[in-house]
Amino acid sequence: MEQMNPSITDVLGIKVGHAQNDDALTGCTVIICEKGATGGIDQRGGAPGTRETDLMRPMHLVDKVHAILLAGGSAFGLDAATGVMKYLEERKIGFNTGVAYVPIVAGAVIFDLAIGNSNIRPDAAMGYKACQNASSLPPQQGNAGAGSGATVGKILGMEYATKSGIGTFSIRIGNLVVGAIMVVNALGDVVEPDTGKIIAGVWQRDDKQKRYFADTLRIMQSMQGQDALKFASTENTVIGVVATNARLNKEQANKVAQMAQDGIALAVRPAHTMLDGDTIFALATNRVKADVNIVGAFAAQAVANAIVTAVRSSQPVAGLPAANSL
Repeated sequence: MEQMNPSITDVLGIKVGHAQNDDALTGCTVIICEKGATGGIDQRGGAPGTRETDLMRPMHLVDKVHAILLAGGSAFGLDAATGVMKYLEERKIGFNTGVAYVPIVAGAVIFDLAIGNSNIRPDAAMGYKACQNASSLPPQQGNAGAGSGATVGKILGMEYATKSGIGTFSIRIGNLVVGAIMVVNALGDVVEPDTGKIIAGVWQRDDKQKRYFADTLRIMQSMQGQDALKFASTENTVIGVVATNARLNKEQANKVAQMAQDGIALAVRPAHTMLDGDTIFALATNRVKADVNIVGAFAAQAVANAIVTAVRSSQPVAGLPAANSL
């Protein structure tokens, strides 16, 4: 049976909240698991901006994560995690040290300072607001939260980019649920995984002034592409979270995050460049027995579908077209 509005919140115990500044075109999104979830991380792009990633790897003490922050604002946006920490601490959610509850909040950011107002970035107040807005209902997609300032197809600079955003998707296999939420801010183009057709990316105009997708890989092949790489936007990354109700240990959660990166490769071309900071977190709520290989395989599918949904849900803004307007 096909799901209506498939979302990462289909995983019981996962909540998502957005907060944004629509004038500045920046925002943040928080994925909360109040009871804690086994966490994993796979960071593959060459230009990451992250927080609290080492503790999620095997051989480290903490085995539960309480929230993941996805934010705009580049490195400045990591400040929003302070608000997430405050919200969770007030509710005594976190790692019990005996003298205080320390919420485990990991996060990653995108560079969106070149669109909107670069002087306004996600901060602690915005992070706290995102937590207040958190719900188990399907979250808004497109120009919302951390996707407010997201764009794709920037090899020729922002002038020829397409507006992107945030998207979510989930897959059910019996009692197993695997979901993803992705912020799509890639250097490259977004394609339909099944056909390879470009649905958002770098565009140019033909002789009749009609816009068409120029194909980032084709530009890279040309002499123009070699020059373009010298001034191609460094304002790129795809970040996100996969969540599942499967029972996973830390090593398995990290494997799922690693396999989920294949979803970026399926939907973004090229992926994982030195000008991107591609990062995926994994959360397991440990309710259903499942094979880690199955979880990871469908995590990749959920990521690819969430990426496609992100660009198809986005609206034109700041003079940039969106997939639905090209």
